[in-house]
Amino acid sequence: MSSEMQHQAMIALAEVGALSPDVRLGQLMAHLGFLGEVYCNKGLGYIEDEELLAVLQRHRAELLARSDVTSPSTT
Repeated sequence: MSSEMQHQAMIALAEVGALSPDVRLGQLMAHLGFLGEVYCNKGLGYIEDEELLAVLQRHRAELLARSDVTSPSTT
């Protein structure tokens, strides 16, 4: 993993963690492994770095979309 990609993945992991405050880190890692199998057909130990970053970004987008739907309207 290049240092820039590793940095991006760590930022994405922190963002996903912040969007899921009730999820323990181990649960989050297990969930990312499941998502890697769903989206990439690979377990977490076999997923390529670029694929892991894509999974993190996709999960982050899903969490943001979910929070937009569940947050009260400000209008």
